[in-house]
Amino acid sequence: MKTIFVSLLTVISISCFAQKPVNVELKKQLDTILQTDQGIREFLDSEVKEERKDAIAQLLNYPRTVLDKSAGRIMQKIDSINIEKVERIITKYGYPGKTLVGEPENTAVFYAIQHSNKIPKYYQLIEKAGKAKELPYKYTAMMLDRKLTGEGKEQVYGTQVYMEMINNPKTGKKEPFEYVMPIKDAKNVNKRRKEAGFDSTVEENALRLGVVYKEYTKEQIREITKQ
Repeated sequence: MKTIFVSLLTVISISCFAQKPVNVELKKQLDTILQTDQGIREFLDSEVKEERKDAIAQLLNYPRTVLDKSAGRIMQKIDSINIEKVERIITKYGYPGKTLVGEPENTAVFYAIQHSNKIPKYYQLIEKAGKAKELPYKYTAMMLDRKLTGEGKEQVYGTQVYMEMINNPKTGKKEPFEYVMPIKDAKNVNKRRKEAGFDSTVEENALRLGVVYKEYTKEQIREITKQ
């Protein structure tokens, strides 16, 4: 009986040591970062109802009239403030993942980096967090796509869309051309998306973003956009 009791105490001690408590204060900081990052972008969505926009304005502590006029500029300001906060957090904690702060706050640092020019600096940190399951791997996939397209390369998971103005040869006027940026091995993209944890196909995701998916090569895009 004594041996069993000692063994039980040992198991309990090991279990308590392994299960680190959530950092409540850090969780609150990350919640604020996440709410502001996502809130301003939701405000810019033309399909969001007026009542929700009023609530977002209150959350962001901006008068509704100011947001209506300057939401784009305010988004840039929020992104700048958030990445500064996040870099200080990373210096102190590394990537604050699910174990340290829980969900969905474990996505806050990802979003702040994704919406900054710091992706090349921090991609490996995001990749490590994704592989360790401290962050759902689909977020690593999203950042990889943005990193690759930013380098002028083909994306892997088809998460990045783009819009540029091109000349319509029939009318002679400029028109928006929206497309999913070229994908490496596009025929297998939905298989890769599923493996990464996405619950939508590349076609479904494109429609969610307001784009009809069509497979393009980099050469085809160059030919279309030079008009």
